[in-house]
Amino acid sequence: MTTGPTHGSVFDTRDPEALKAALDEAFSYRGDVTIVTRDGRSIEGYIFDRRVGASLDASSVRILTAASEERITVAYSAIASLTFSGRDTAAGKSWETWVRRYAQKKLAGQAANIESDSLD
Repeated sequence: MTTGPTHGSVFDTRDPEALKAALDEAFSYRGDVTIVTRDGRSIEGYIFDRRVGASLDASSVRILTAASEERITVAYSAIASLTFSGRDTAAGKSWETWVRRYAQKKLAGQAANIESDSLD
């Protein structure tokens, strides 16, 4: 099982290939990211869509902002920095983790149930 970026990861966006790889990871990340654009805007939210084109100018991500739930489109070429700023709400919540915890509780004689953990 591979692990991706974690809360607090920051990516260098000067290299176009590194930027593309970071945005691929950001699209799979289940928490908020913060993008700072080349003109100085800071946008925090969840990346819910991406369009990969032939160039950085033709590629973009769509972000559902944390503050206002506004949907903003940002071209890859406009991104100065990318930070994985929000907690990945699904981190540690895999099926394998749930089964392991369930088995540990049962073996310890504790009550184990099928209820999922809170996301908070």
